[in-house]
Amino acid sequence: MMLEDAKIVAVTGASGYIGSRLLRHLEEENLERLVAIDINPPPLPIHNVAVYRRDVGLTFEDTLRQSGVTTVVHLAFVLNRGRSRRNVRETRETNLRTLHVVLDSCAGAGVKHVVYLSSHTVYGARRDNVVPLTESSPLRPVPDLAFGYDKFLSDQILESFAVRHPDIKVTLLRCCSVLGPSATPDISRIFAFPGPMGVCGQNPAFQFLHEDDLARILTLVIHRGISGVYNLAGDGVVFYKEIVEALPGHYLCLPGFLGFPAVGMTWKLGLQSRRNTAELDLLRYPLLLSTSKLREAIGYQINYTSMETLTSFVNGVLL
Repeated sequence: MMLEDAKIVAVTGASGYIGSRLLRHLEEENLERLVAIDINPPPLPIHNVAVYRRDVGLTFEDTLRQSGVTTVVHLAFVLNRGRSRRNVRETRETNLRTLHVVLDSCAGAGVKHVVYLSSHTVYGARRDNVVPLTESSPLRPVPDLAFGYDKFLSDQILESFAVRHPDIKVTLLRCCSVLGPSATPDISRIFAFPGPMGVCGQNPAFQFLHEDDLARILTLVIHRGISGVYNLAGDGVVFYKEIVEALPGHYLCLPGFLGFPAVGMTWKLGLQSRRNTAELDLLRYPLLLSTSKLREAIGYQINYTSMETLTSFVNGVLL
């Protein structure tokens, strides 16, 4: 497939973990200019980039038009939320409202391509999930898993936008957990209660995507103007016992009839804020993705296996 003409790419959430990595990779590409949009400045100096300190929850059509932006990668997303239903609802409303503003700004400014990073959690952690999940698998998110449900609602908004604006390419990437030496230590909380915890007799498999592989995939998607829905994951799997052996701390194994009530009760009582029972289901019913569709579309060979990705995270961040 031929690469398309040079582009002007804008990245929302440009100062974040994924956004900053993507800008570094795009800096090396044949792009006319980069546009970084975020309330905070990029953490690292990047050449050939115009930085706009602004909230993408407010229209920025003028910025896109004046910069001649052709492609927008929307990465801005509020991850942190409180424990109450009100906090969850307010964060959800913020994320969805921001997405609507971004899409309206893109349409008004004549942007040709919108890329959105979604999550594998939109498929839902369910006992009867097929292995592996393909892009045509049904979306069955768990409402109590707030992050996954927000991404599911975002997916629906993007798919509706693509129908209403057939002249704009829309790329939706459903990605597994991303790790690497630039990740924050807090990411390890997905395995914590307050240390690694599992259900006795179970050793589920997980996929991880290295931060550099994600940046390269996003770069190829941008250059080639690829649209559609795609799964993203690293090669191979890592079993849960391998994960907890790699992480610092002690491993707690509880039988299912104790583990799930303990998580639910300690969450409701405010004794821990790391995980509710819906998040624990991600350990019980992991989501394994097929990535053959994306590989055929861009011909990219993943550089890091899931195990190598986990190792790079542990060695670079936790040790």
